[in-house]
Amino acid sequence: MNLRQVEQYLARIHWRGPVQITPETLRGLHLAHLRSVPFENLSIHLGEPIRLDIDGLFDKIVARRRGGFCYEANGLFCALLNQLGFSASMLSAQVARSDGGYSPPYDHMVLRVQLANPWLVDVGFGDSFRLPLKLHEPGVQPESGRSYLLEPHGHGYLLKQNILDRGWEAQFKFALEPHPLRDFEDMCQFHQTSPTSHFRKSKLATLATEDGRITLSGMKLIRSGLDGSRSEVLLSNEHDYSAALAREFDIDLARR
Repeated sequence: MNLRQVEQYLARIHWRGPVQITPETLRGLHLAHLRSVPFENLSIHLGEPIRLDIDGLFDKIVARRRGGFCYEANGLFCALLNQLGFSASMLSAQVARSDGGYSPPYDHMVLRVQLANPWLVDVGFGDSFRLPLKLHEPGVQPESGRSYLLEPHGHGYLLKQNILDRGWEAQFKFALEPHPLRDFEDMCQFHQTSPTSHFRKSKLATLATEDGRITLSGMKLIRSGLDGSRSEVLLSNEHDYSAALAREFDIDLARR
């Protein structure tokens, strides 16, 4: 990623703040990314192959103003952070299942960023923490009606989330070994092609807002607040669906 691409990326996420290597800059970039780049799986439903290389990810997310799922969003964000001078690495994560088990390794990607202390970064999970978490923090980390807890687990950590004091739920576990982007290619391909992948079951686009989240799940347009409020609108046709994508997510599927 060259200097011009860094400038374009920062403009894409509307970041005009400092780029010094500090926790404050990391927090600002993280939140700016979540409010600008949707978590979405539309390429899978459009038959668009997802390329796990920086040029391909930059073209999609920055040049064409699309979003992506974890490998895309976190993969490109990792490249941006390293180009700015942060020390960021990609980690393999396994998502918690309702039966108490976990998905396979490399099913999710998270980032570790080393400053004076290490941080957990994730702009590719959808509805999760908005600000980086302190990786070795032994206690609860509160955030706008939610709380997060990182518990030591094997050779890494287990992330738990508590929304509006409704109880702790596991989100994912991850190891601390760094990986190159190519290590995630097999699972990325699985999610694009396997009929058992949840990403193939329904179209999804979701974006953090100042006071909550806007989500387009199938034909439902959902607005959810940090206070627990929620409203839904059922879209009636593809024209309304495309209009909602453009209006709420700045996504134009015809943009090349």
